[in-house]
Amino acid sequence: MRLILIIFTLLFSIQAQTSSNVSIGPYIQNVTDHSAVVCWSTLKLNSFTIEKSGKKQTIPQYENHEMILSSLKPNTKYSYDIGGQGLPEHLGEFKTFPEEIQPFQFAVLGDTRSRHDVHSKHVDRIIKKNPLFVLNTGDMVGNGLNIHHWETFFDVTKDLMKSIPYFPALGNHEKDSPYYYDFFNLPNNERYYSFSVGDALFIALDLEGIEYQTPEYLKKESKEYFWENHEVAYFTEQKEWLEHTLNLHNDAGFIFVFFHKPLISVKKSRVEGAKMRRKFWGDIFERHGVQVVFSGHDHHYHHAMSGGTHYITTAGGGAGLYDIDALQPETVKAIKTEHFIFADVKKNSAILNVIDINGNQIDTITVDKRK
Repeated sequence: MRLILIIFTLLFSIQAQTSSNVSIGPYIQNVTDHSAVVCWSTLKLNSFTIEKSGKKQTIPQYENHEMILSSLKPNTKYSYDIGGQGLPEHLGEFKTFPEEIQPFQFAVLGDTRSRHDVHSKHVDRIIKKNPLFVLNTGDMVGNGLNIHHWETFFDVTKDLMKSIPYFPALGNHEKDSPYYYDFFNLPNNERYYSFSVGDALFIALDLEGIEYQTPEYLKKESKEYFWENHEVAYFTEQKEWLEHTLNLHNDAGFIFVFFHKPLISVKKSRVEGAKMRRKFWGDIFERHGVQVVFSGHDHHYHHAMSGGTHYITTAGGGAGLYDIDALQPETVKAIKTEHFIFADVKKNSAILNVIDINGNQIDTITVDKRK
């Protein structure tokens, strides 16, 4: 009976008046063991035109749609059709998360904001591996305030996201854009959030803050002072939420945290900034037995180890690569290469396989289950 539930496919026919005009999606979001959200966007007729440097530019406007599916069965495969007409471009499928402890796989990549041919190759390999979900450590697009960048992102990922849930973290290039919140449906406040798969806990943090929403009328001097004080409160609140979440899930078998800017950097110009971030967050990850912290921002692969926690920079998703010119005492391995990570979570351990642009496995990390 259990096997029948797992392979049984239920067709959700999601009727939408504008389904024939779908421009982005459909794609699957915010999957749990009992629910999921199907999202898609349609192009409005009243897109507007602006003139910049003597040139006219059309800015498309989208209407975002979502359908919340609830009361689903754990670890079960479902199909959906947003128009009910069986059109291939409107079809997708997904699998709910398992409720019980059992093996699963997920993928991690970051900084997919440019060189879309590289991003596309990663996407193709990830689709073939068919993970349960994907994490992105931020900088999905070059400019989060530019709708055309989001159009490109969703075009590259459309075949992946229609069936595989996508959980991003905010990067500096997202610029805290309204588009981010319009297109993604995520837990909690969508800036920082958590979700569980069996006994594995995943936590997304926002290390960017909300500086990009600074009112334009503020002068530069007062602007810096305003956000310096506001950011402290914002990050302190987030740190308290993190502490509470980790305490609440103290019995988790695995804990994976992901965000954009790393706490340990091997790029000389960014070492001090990483140290400042690490000073603020302190020993919270190591003290709570977090096994893995994923980050992006520095465009290469870097594996560091401190206090039993693996700090992994995975930012080879497409953006131009950075030199590695400041190895740290915590450094285990550093490679300047395009890559993504494919994680295989088993009963007592998790195997993290680092895969380069040619499909070669360039590093393997074994993470033991928390005791």
